[in-house]
Amino acid sequence: MIQFNNIENVYFLGIGGIGMSSLARFANHAGKKVAGYDLTQTALTDQLTNESIVIHYTEDINQLPSNFLSNNTLVVRTPAVPENHNEYQYFKNSGYSIVKRSELLGFLTSNRYCIAVSGTHGKTSVSTMTTLLLQESGIDIGAFLGGISRNFESNLVLPATPNSMVVTEADEYDRSFLHLTPSIAVITSADADHLDIYGTHESVIEAFEEFAAKIIDGGILLRKKGLSIGNKQNGRIRILTYSAIEEADFYALRIRIENGAYLFDLVTPGMVIVDIRLNYPGRVNVENMVAAASLALLSGADPLMVKKAVAEYRGVERRFDIRFQNENVIYIDDYAHHPAEIMATVNSVKELYQGKKVLGIFQPHLFTRTRDFAESFAKSLDALDEVIILDIYPARELPIPGVTSDLIFQKMENCNKTICSINKIEEVLKDKKFDILITMGAGNIDKLAKPFIRLLLEREKSI
Repeated sequence: MIQFNNIENVYFLGIGGIGMSSLARFANHAGKKVAGYDLTQTALTDQLTNESIVIHYTEDINQLPSNFLSNNTLVVRTPAVPENHNEYQYFKNSGYSIVKRSELLGFLTSNRYCIAVSGTHGKTSVSTMTTLLLQESGIDIGAFLGGISRNFESNLVLPATPNSMVVTEADEYDRSFLHLTPSIAVITSADADHLDIYGTHESVIEAFEEFAAKIIDGGILLRKKGLSIGNKQNGRIRILTYSAIEEADFYALRIRIENGAYLFDLVTPGMVIVDIRLNYPGRVNVENMVAAASLALLSGADPLMVKKAVAEYRGVERRFDIRFQNENVIYIDDYAHHPAEIMATVNSVKELYQGKKVLGIFQPHLFTRTRDFAESFAKSLDALDEVIILDIYPARELPIPGVTSDLIFQKMENCNKTICSINKIEEVLKDKKFDILITMGAGNIDKLAKPFIRLLLEREKSI
């Protein structure tokens, strides 16, 4: 059992991760002394440093503040940190209390009304939307988010009281979500993913079934229409469905685009909320907002306040994130790193900007994911007018012989395709003609945003 209240120091191994950083911020706000290690210095770690959190970037236990070399230090580890990491081995051999990120999150959200957002896609958007809708309805809410919300300018939302509701992402990677005990949960999708962990799609489904079993007795499972997960609960929990394309317990009706915004009616079991306005682009976000509004309403939010709050949603960094726009070109950055996510993003762009030439730049994420879904990636990318594929971003993995971006490239039927390294992309992009530019991937492709914006501005000057 984690004795968090009695802990003085919390040390994060892999503090720069989006999930770890929100926990680090929470511990810091809770009055703990917080420090951490990460492999790479980023804008996010710089923000943590500005919040008085001590961070270093080499595997050197001597760089820890002296007060952390005591037994009153809790060590939190992300799965991305390998077993042979020098600092991890030191803490392990020295008898420190070490917990996974998911264990600490499970503890911090236990004994509270927990809204858990799960699914292989859409978690960050739905959890951020849900938090906003509840807060704007006057409900005391805290949240651990998987992205930087543009409404909250953070991945952590602090509640007014310790006993508030809490929204959290329920991450299926490494079966992390099995440490949660939600009062209400949503499953947005359960596609094959993380097969390096699960092996088969069937094992992924089994993990989501286990997650559904973690919902408290009398709790609610909201699942996307078409999923059958949760049926094994035999009436122990209430099961409801949502959709943006077909009738369900909660669904969108009369979806239309007006002046760049989506308008729709939300049909619920007890009422219809008409003319909801979503000012954030992408049809995929209509579906995400239906899920979020359903969660908020089921958690006691006022329907009229929910309608008002939807219009105030400003998105999340790297989720259909419009980084540059003028009368000639639009540049969108997106986190899509799975074939289904890529297809949803491309379809949303094609619907919003009909008749425009769309160029997509994709950075594959992980060797195993590239190997397992090369054909599906190719089909999704074929929907673009032109494609540039970058080298694989390895993240936590070592290279796999024969697995490169060329696996996807060779399976594509679209002839308007290029493959290049990330350090050559600016040179390649200079000669391309397009109306819409999309960058997609979960690696470091977002670092291209500033040079791309600079390139687009220079192009405008030459017109």
